[in-house]
Amino acid sequence: MEKHRLSIKLLLSLLLCCTITVSAQKQFSLKSPDGKLEAGITVGNIVEYSVAHQGDLMLAKSPISMTLTDGTAFGINPKLSGSSTKAVNQAIDAAVYKRSKIADNYNELTLKFKGNYNIIFRVYNDGVAYRFVSTSKSPFMVKNEQATFNFPADTKAFINYANKAEGKLEDQFMNSFEQPYYHNLLSEWNKKRLGISPLVVEGVNGKKVCIVEADLMDYPGMFLYPGDAPHSLKGMFAPYPKDIEQGGHNMLQGLVKTREGYIAKFEGATEFPWRAVIVSSTDSELADSDMVYKLATASQGDYSWVKPGKVAWDWWNAWNLYNVDFEAGVNNETYKYYIDFASKYGIEYVILDEGWAVNKKADLFQVVPEIDLKELVGYANSKNVGLILWAGYWAFDRDMEAICKHYSEMGIKGFKVDFMDRDDQPMVEFHHRGAQIAAKYKMLIDYHGTYKPTGLQRTYPNVINFEGVNGLEQMKWSHNLDQVTYDVTMPFIRMVAGPIDYTQGAMRNATKNNFKAINNEAMSQGTRCRQLAEYVIFESPLNMLCDSPSNYMQEEECTQFIASVPTVWDNTIALNGEIGKYISIARQKGDAWYVGSLTNWDARNLELDLSFLGEGEFVGEVFKDGVNANKAARDYKKETIAIPANKKLAVSMAQGGGYVVKIVRK
Repeated sequence: MEKHRLSIKLLLSLLLCCTITVSAQKQFSLKSPDGKLEAGITVGNIVEYSVAHQGDLMLAKSPISMTLTDGTAFGINPKLSGSSTKAVNQAIDAAVYKRSKIADNYNELTLKFKGNYNIIFRVYNDGVAYRFVSTSKSPFMVKNEQATFNFPADTKAFINYANKAEGKLEDQFMNSFEQPYYHNLLSEWNKKRLGISPLVVEGVNGKKVCIVEADLMDYPGMFLYPGDAPHSLKGMFAPYPKDIEQGGHNMLQGLVKTREGYIAKFEGATEFPWRAVIVSSTDSELADSDMVYKLATASQGDYSWVKPGKVAWDWWNAWNLYNVDFEAGVNNETYKYYIDFASKYGIEYVILDEGWAVNKKADLFQVVPEIDLKELVGYANSKNVGLILWAGYWAFDRDMEAICKHYSEMGIKGFKVDFMDRDDQPMVEFHHRGAQIAAKYKMLIDYHGTYKPTGLQRTYPNVINFEGVNGLEQMKWSHNLDQVTYDVTMPFIRMVAGPIDYTQGAMRNATKNNFKAINNEAMSQGTRCRQLAEYVIFESPLNMLCDSPSNYMQEEECTQFIASVPTVWDNTIALNGEIGKYISIARQKGDAWYVGSLTNWDARNLELDLSFLGEGEFVGEVFKDGVNANKAARDYKKETIAIPANKKLAVSMAQGGGYVVKIVRK
C-alpha cells in the first residue's frame, strides 16, 4: 500500500513537472503575407523554430542560441519580457541590381528577453529569416553561435565544400570559396570537409530549402557542417584570428597562424547577421530570389555616380594579342590596344590585372617601369574608357585611404581586390571598410578571391561584384572539371546570394571530348552560344570579356552582341529550370528583353513562355547552336525571327549548349 502511495505521488509529481514545462513554453506562429509559409517559434528551455509550407514540413524544430565568453547565453533558458509584431508591404528602389524595384512584403515578430537581447523573426512569401540583436552598452565577445537546420528526412543536398580536402576542419576556414557541387544525401556528407553557404537541400513534393545569410557587416561568415541530430546541419564560424602573417600568393595574403577562443568581439549594442531559409516550390524560384538583398542594410547617400558596365580583361587570355607590331605583355602598348578595343565596342572599362605593381612588394605605390599609369589614364579618358586596377589584399589594406585618394585623383575608376580567402570577423570588417573608403573617393570595388555576397552590394552599391564562384578561370588549369554542369547548378544556389565575378566570354569553345586545359590559350567547355547566353543568365553588374581583343575582333557578330548586353536590369523573370540540368532567364532593360537558356551536357528542346511580353508583335535577334555544334562547339547561327503570336518560343540547344535572343517590339 505504501509503495502504491509512493507511485501515485511520483506520478503526480511527474505530471506536475510536465504541466509546468508545457505551460512555461511560449508558442508563436508567424505566417507569410500570402498565408502559405509558416514559422513556428517555441520559447522553452531554448528558442526553437520550424518552417512549414502549405502543410509540408520543410524545417523541423531547430534550436538557435548565442553564447558569450562571460557565460551569458542568448536563447538558452530565455526569460521573455515582451513581444511585438508588425506587417510591412513596401517597395525597394534598387540601385545596381537585376530589377529596379523589389517587393518587400513580410510579417515580423520581435521577441524581447531579459539579458539585453532580442530575436527578430520575419516571414516572407518565399522564406523565413531571423537575427539576434544585442542591446548591451558594454563590450562583449561571442564564444559561439548555435545556428541549426534540422531537416525532417535524409534528403539530398547540393554541397559546395571548402577547397581543402585534407587536414583539420579549422584549416578550411581559409579557402577561396570556389568548388563544384556534390549532389549527395545529408547522411553522405564528407565529415572531413566544411560546406559553404548558400546551400540547397531537397524537400518534399519537389520543393527546395536554400540556406543563406545576409547583412554580414562585422561578424564571421557561416560555414555548414553535419549537426548533432540525424539529417541536420549546423553553422560553424571561424574563430577570431590571434596571429596573422603576411604570406601566400606573392606575399599578398594574410595567413592566420593562431586563433582566439571566441568568434567575434563588440564594443556594445549590435545587430547580428540574418539567418534565412528560402523555400521554393520550383527550382526557377531560387534563380529569381531577392531574399539576401531585401535583408541587407539600405544604402545611405548618393550613389548615382556608380557606373556598371563591361570590362576588357587581360589575365584570362594571358595578354595573347596577335597581328600587332609590339611585344604583348604588361606594358603601355598592350593596354592601349585593350583601350582601343574597348572604345571601338563601347566597353566601359579595362582592367590592369596582376603585374602592373612591383611583384612581392605588396606596395601599390610601386609601379613597374613598363607602365606609365598617368599616360594610360589620359589615353583611356580620350577614348571614353575607364581603368580599374587589380590589388592584392595585403597591399590594399596597408594604407587603403591613401591608395584610394591617390588613384582616384589620378583618374582610376576602381579596384579589383583579390586573395582575401577568409571570412572571419576582421576580414568581413575589411570588406565593409573597403567599401566605405572606396565610396568616399567615388571608386568601384570588385571583390575577387572572396566569400559570397551577403548584401554589402545593397549597403554600398559601389561594391559592384564578388567572386566566391568556381568561374571560367578554372578552365585554364582544371582538366577534369565539369564546368558545363556547374553552370546550370550555380545560378540556383550561389547566385541566390548576389552577383558573380565568373568572367565568361571565351571565343575558343570545345565539346566535352575536345576540351583541354591550356593556361595561355584557354578555352571554354560547351558551345559558343553558351558563352553568349551566360551574359544574360549570370548576374554580374561589372561583367568581364575574358578573351583576347584579337580574338574578339575576328568574331564581329558575337562581340557586338556581348558588348551590347546590359549588366543591370529593370526586371528579371526566371522562366524555368532544374538544378544541374537547364535554366532559362528573361531580363528587361528599357524596351528590350533578353532571354537566355543553358543546358547541361544533354541536348535539349524547350518551350519558353514569353507571355510577359504582353500584347503586340515582337521580333527577336537570335544566336543559337548550329547544326554541327555537337562536334564543332563554335558553330552557331544568327537569325532574326518573329516571336509567335501565342508567345510560345521553341528553343533547341546542343550538348553543353545555349540560346539567347534579344526581343523588341515590331
